[in-house]
Parts: sequence; structure tokens; C-alpha cells
Amino acid sequence: MHPTIPLQTDTLHRVVDCQWACPAHTPVPEYIRLVAQGRYDDAYLINWVSNVFPGVLGRTCDRPCEPACRRGRVEQNNGAHPEPVAICRLKRVAADMKSGVRDRMPAVAAKNGKRVACVGAGPASLTVARDLAPLGYEVTVFDGEAKAGGFMRSQIPRFRLPESVIDEETGYVLDLGVRFRSGQRIESLKALLDQDYDAIFVGSGAPRGRDLDIPGRAEAAAHIHIGIDWLASVSFGHVTSIGRRVIVLGGGNTAMDCCRSSRRLGGEDVKVIVRSGFDEMKASPWEKEDAIHEGIPIINFHVPKSFVHEQGRLTGMTFEIVRAEYDVRGRRSLVPTGQPDVFFPCDDVLIAVGQENAFPWIERDAGVEFDDWGLPRLGQKTFQSSHPKVFFGGDAAFGPKNIITAVAQGHEAAVSIDRFLQGEDVSVRPPPMTSLLSQKMGIHEWSYDNDTSNDARFKVPWAKAEAALASISVEVELGFDAATAVREAGRCLNCDVQTVFTAALCIECDGCVDICPTDCITFTAPGDEADLRTRLRAPATNLEQPLLVSGELKTGNVMAKDEDVCLHCGLCAERCPTGAWDMQKFLLNTTKAGAGCRDAAIKGTRSQQAEVPA
Repeated sequence: MHPTIPLQTDTLHRVVDCQWACPAHTPVPEYIRLVAQGRYDDAYLINWVSNVFPGVLGRTCDRPCEPACRRGRVEQNNGAHPEPVAICRLKRVAADMKSGVRDRMPAVAAKNGKRVACVGAGPASLTVARDLAPLGYEVTVFDGEAKAGGFMRSQIPRFRLPESVIDEETGYVLDLGVRFRSGQRIESLKALLDQDYDAIFVGSGAPRGRDLDIPGRAEAAAHIHIGIDWLASVSFGHVTSIGRRVIVLGGGNTAMDCCRSSRRLGGEDVKVIVRSGFDEMKASPWEKEDAIHEGIPIINFHVPKSFVHEQGRLTGMTFEIVRAEYDVRGRRSLVPTGQPDVFFPCDDVLIAVGQENAFPWIERDAGVEFDDWGLPRLGQKTFQSSHPKVFFGGDAAFGPKNIITAVAQGHEAAVSIDRFLQGEDVSVRPPPMTSLLSQKMGIHEWSYDNDTSNDARFKVPWAKAEAALASISVEVELGFDAATAVREAGRCLNCDVQTVFTAALCIECDGCVDICPTDCITFTAPGDEADLRTRLRAPATNLEQPLLVSGELKTGNVMAKDEDVCLHCGLCAERCPTGAWDMQKFLLNTTKAGAGCRDAAIKGTRSQQAEVPA
């Protein structure tokens, strides 16, 4: 096996599991340490550079970082229930407790003569605007609604995301000199191209909810609603009530928002009915827990068969009961159980069974090619369409995902647009900016707190049920107070502070092996990774996390370390008598649009790398 020393960017990045899992690669441990220090403005701005909407995402993110959190794996290995750090809610702490960051927003350069149009004012478009406007591009954002935010504003209920948070964070972007054309829905791509924009970014989302074509749909249409449209009507105040008995169809986060909104608008008997099993539902685990906490049952393995009505008045629905069967490849089929169909009475039905893209405003002869699923054909990394001036991102690019993915794609599209407008190859992707700095302050002292907390994950307090369920606008989660935030931040294992090993200094005294609390360090004969995994002191079963392996030592052995369960406690470095181990903080910031993404910067980076001895 080739040694992983000298360390490469990907090697170091993958050890920071939370940042690796985040689509926008937010430097999670870095901002968590700042929260613990009470430096909320700094923590907010680190988030803002990466994910643009810390206050929004601190309440609504799908949290891909948390299942990846090393804390959950280590606690599970100790026989306890896995409890990742509350990464998302600590982001909200930074947003809620900051004192003011407006004067620290980027300065806006003089206009460079290039004009960029963004279609839609959702998270992807606003990210593009946030990255390009400070560089001197004249960015115009078009949206059919009165305010910016896209589906953050229209489809996330106010009891989860207050409008004031959306106003604040969209305002930071628009105040960078962005021209916002509210109430102007783009009806023709050709017409927009005729306005001589140098580039066009399409961030119009996936605005069409899927329907169900089953018996009774047309006859009972007055009380059957498409979930995302209904949520938008609620958000804008067009719908203020619903029937007493409500069925929500679907197992995603939209379905959870529909059922919880229904409880607040008069629904007394609200239930969610899903085709799949509970564990297979697409909704985030906490979204399902929140719905159940509010007394909403989730009924699984029921397939809709018909809407039942009496002279056009909806009275209920019938369902076929199924079970899941899996073939040898693990593919699932839903098989009828043979039990009698089930009838559930209801007054209204909300259909939340998925979303799809709709581009009626893009003429099929405008130069943008679409695939068989109605999605634009794009460069997977560049987000450039077959029309060189037109770029896509967010749900409009590869289908519905989530806010943080839309932001990540907006950053990448902005890099492509910037390179395109500077006459450079958009397929060339610049490397991230990284640093690796020792944390030594003495032989046994580090510049960070390396004490491992044994605290269980702290619970976020909720508003009282009678208040929360009485109004659609009362925020349910109240967020951590400062003291709890410090204790929760203390649960972070500082995975970005890397254990860096220098083979030439090692005398194989085994001091690090003896003191390691997780037995993750082994000195053994060389071999390939599969072989080494069979000879470690503790099983290294997570194949997604590569081993850290040194070059050959003086004895002919190598040092092999299982990065998967390392606590980053620094005890190995404290015990080592020769300084072969060191704790070095790795910081990665993805390269954004601007000088750092241009060919000159990329050539400079490669030149510096070539000068570093292997």
C-alpha cells in the first residue's frame, strides 16, 4: 500500500467527516469552536461564506453532516446509542446570537461591464448573486413573487422558519448591489437571451408537485390539494383553514410540513399515509419524530386506490394494504397482502408524493437540450447547458434535493460563469484553499480544548404545545441558550485537528499505542489496505474511511492508524518522546468565483505544489 504521507488534501478532508458530507463543505469544527468561545459573529461568517443562509439552514437543513459525525460512530462502538453533535442547531446559535455582521460583508468592486441574469430568487440563484456581485458583475435576479427566497419562503412553514430570518439573509445578498426584479416572472428564455445578458443562471426550482391519477380525483377535486401549492398558499395567506379530518399522502419532508401545518389550521384528525415502510420514508428522521410528537400518526404500507365522494363532496379514501419483498439484489417490491381494502374518512387530502421540474418558459429551440425526464443536459460539475451562456443549479438542475445542495451548486455554477465570462475553460475546476498548522503551545498543551466530553446530546427546547399548535406562525423550536450551546459544542471531537505522523522521528517505543483510548494505532509489517485491516489492534470495519499509513520505519514496519474511530484527543502526541506525532489543524475552504478560481491562480497553486519535496 502506498503511504498516505505526505498527506494529500482529500486524505485530510475525509477525516473531517462532517465537512466531507456537507455539499457546501462548510468548515464545521471551526465554527463550532468559535461558538464555544462566544465568537458568534465569526462563526456566522464562516458559515455565510460556505452556505449563505446560516439562520435558515440552522433551522431547516437536511443535515447530511450529522449522520457522518464521528461522535455517533464512537458512541455506538462503546455500546451507547449514537448521538452526533447537534451541528445544525449550533449553526442556528451563531445566527441567533451574532451582534451584527452587515459591516463585515464583502466590498463590491467597480462594475466590470458583464451582465448576469438569474431566473428565480431561491437559494441557488441567490448564491450565484452573492458570489458574482462583489466581483463587479451586474447581477439581476428575476422572480414572480414580491420577496426573494424561493421555496425557502413559499414551502417551509413559518413555525419552522420565521419570515424575519428569510428577510434578513436574503437581504444580505441583495444589498451587495444585486438588482431584484420582483413580480417579474420570466416567460421566455429566448426573450431573456435577446436582452444581451452575458450569462443566464436558471434557479427556478422544481415548481410542479406530482398528482395522483386514481378514481375519484376529478370528481372530488375541490378538496384535494397538491402539497407544495397548498403550502405556498398557506405561506402567502391565501389559505387559513382546512377540514377537521385530513389525510396527507407521501413520506417526504413536504408531507411532514403539510401534516403539521394542517394541525395548526384546524385539522383535528390528521394522519399521514405512506406506501413504503417507516424506515424507507424520505423524510428526515427528526421530521417524522416532530410529526409524531404533535400527535400525527404515520400509517405505512398503504397504497391509495380511490378517492371516495358523494356528489362531488370528498368523504374519504380507500387503500390497499401491501408488504415489502426484496429480491436477491435487494430491490424492493410492494406486494398485496390480500387483506381487505381499508377506508379512511376525510374532509381534505394533501398530495405530497414528489415534485418535478417544469420549464414551459424555455422554448425547445432556444439551444438548451433536455433529457427524457425533462431535465436539462448539463455538465455534471460545470452546470453549463448545451447553450454556452445558460447555466442551471438547485432543483432546476438535477431535480429536487434540498437547500444546502442548491447552495453548493450555486457556488459551482458561479465559478463556471466567472471563468466563462473571463474567457477560460469552465471544465477546469480550481482546487480548494487549504492550510495545515500545528496546534502546539508546549509539550503537553494545545491551542484547542482536547478534552473529550462524555455528555449526551442536548435537547433543543420547544414552545409549549398549546401555543405552538394554536398558530401557524409560532416557532416551535426555541434554540439553544448560550450555556447549553457551549456544552453541546464541547461534544465536538475537533476532527479537523489531524494526527500528523513523521516516520523519521519514530523510535517505535509503542507509547502512542499504549495510551490510545480506542486502540486505533498499530505498528505492523507493510501490506495492502485489505491485508492491513486484518492485522490492526481493533477491527477497522468502515471501508469508507481510508487508513492512515506511514512509510517504512527503521524496523521495516509501518504505522497504520484507523482514522474512523480516532478521538483526536492528542494523547499520542503528548506521550510521544520524539515528537513523531503532532496535532495540526486542517482548514479547507472551497474556491469560490473570483481571482482564486482563474487560470493564473491554478497555475500558481500547481507550481507551489511542484516545489514541495515528496
